[in-house]
Amino acid sequence: MRPLDPRLLRYARSARGYVYLTTAFGVVTAALVVCQALLLAHALGSAVHDGATLASLAPTIAWLAVVVVARMLVTAGQERFAHRAATATIAELREQVVEHAVALGPRWLASGEGPAVATLATRGLDNLQPYFVRYLPQLLLAATVTPGVLLVVLGLDWVSAAIMVAVLPLVPIFMILIGRLTQGRSERGLVAMQRLGAQVLDLLSGLPTLRAHGRERGQGARVRVLGDAHREATMGTLRIAFLSGMVLELLTTLSVALVAVAIGLRLVSGDLALTTGIAVLVLAPEVFLPLRQVGTQFHAAADGVAAAAQAFAVLETPVLPRGTTPAPDLSTATIALTSVSVRTAGGRTPAALDLSLRPGTVVALTGPSGVGKTTAVEVLLGLVRPDAGSATVGTLDLADVDPATLWSQVSWLPQRPVLEPGTIASIVGRPDAAAAARTGLDAVLATLPDGWQTELGRGGEGLSLGQRQRVALTRALVSEAPLVILDEPTAHLDAAGEAVVLDTVRALREAGRTVLLVAHRPSLVACADVVVEVRSAVDTMDTAVPA
Repeated sequence: MRPLDPRLLRYARSARGYVYLTTAFGVVTAALVVCQALLLAHALGSAVHDGATLASLAPTIAWLAVVVVARMLVTAGQERFAHRAATATIAELREQVVEHAVALGPRWLASGEGPAVATLATRGLDNLQPYFVRYLPQLLLAATVTPGVLLVVLGLDWVSAAIMVAVLPLVPIFMILIGRLTQGRSERGLVAMQRLGAQVLDLLSGLPTLRAHGRERGQGARVRVLGDAHREATMGTLRIAFLSGMVLELLTTLSVALVAVAIGLRLVSGDLALTTGIAVLVLAPEVFLPLRQVGTQFHAAADGVAAAAQAFAVLETPVLPRGTTPAPDLSTATIALTSVSVRTAGGRTPAALDLSLRPGTVVALTGPSGVGKTTAVEVLLGLVRPDAGSATVGTLDLADVDPATLWSQVSWLPQRPVLEPGTIASIVGRPDAAAAARTGLDAVLATLPDGWQTELGRGGEGLSLGQRQRVALTRALVSEAPLVILDEPTAHLDAAGEAVVLDTVRALREAGRTVLLVAHRPSLVACADVVVEVRSAVDTMDTAVPA
């Protein structure tokens, strides 16, 4: 675990300026610490040794007050910029992680990284806040204040400087040993939190189905086990933090005490001036303070450092290069899959699939669950590269086509409609009474006080699943995309809802639009011009045949 990972400066632009600014603050703080110690030593030495009066010490005391106020202002300014930099850096990393995860595609997300990314981009990266606000400033102060003050002590009293140099390495040695132990615990705590987050996300997404089968309470035990694992990992880290804090406090206290004893003996013997001794005694704790604070704040920042390491691992996962050639007009071009196979853990799904989407036709993909129907759709959209066979649009290989120019011509309705927050009119695209009547949305609007201007929450919150399906179908009708993909559009609908979907498919055919159906129900398959059965196969390409 690096104290300051260079990748943080590479991926987060806000972090660069903050590091430079904090380094400057550290230099100023070192100068103020030295000035404060020298002024205080001069004032006390003059009063005790020379018998100086308060009036004669007034200028020194005034300068000392100025230095103390300046040090307070520098500390307050550093903390203010730390909060701003932390917020900006977390936002930058979160945006980059989400964008990169989307660019990696559904196959990478389906490999088990998806739920981890969701937790990482939310709760995980928020743990960087204490790293920026507490740990990193102390780390930079240790790199500026400690050596600067040590040089001043060397100029004042080489014996005290030699003692500090002898005991100073013990602090980072103990920090490294404790850090190695804490690193594993922090990583295990993050993994436990990600598992808990993934489990909760799965439960929330499948809650309607669980409630329909009366199993909504059955998963509570699993969530409780994961929560206990996360709690135990967190408490283990806290135990180490308290013990390591005690060790560092004891070590630095004994080190300062050793310097103080040596100074006291030499003051008694007359080998050291009182002013010099006081200055060294004031500076001695300042030499160890930044390192002690680094050790104290390290555990608070460990979770953030572990999350940042995972974020960098996601960002450094290579993305397949995308094409740059504009996609042809799908109202005249044909999308074709020829002997397409996609390798999965259980074999090839689909296997040797031949599919042709000619303009103005309705094509249905059929087959049992798990044979690769949705994967075939992802290949058509350029989200997944086939491991065998070819995917073309017009005369172009699909891998050479700019995905944005292809997706702008496609309207995709998955099994569960994805509806962004906003009014129904904005989600559909525009108020269209004819399209609403065709999909049955007009009946839904009649029950809503604000009609088309009804505000929906995230995912269509405020409407039932069937009503959301009608909104999504209306959006597909209203859009001018030449290709419409309906993935199991009747999966969660009753007979009335199924009739609405069939009417919508017919309306799309009449409008000359190309429609791809992923279908199980015979009524939906019957309305297609072409039916393609998708098959899977056990992959034996890497299996050795016994002799």
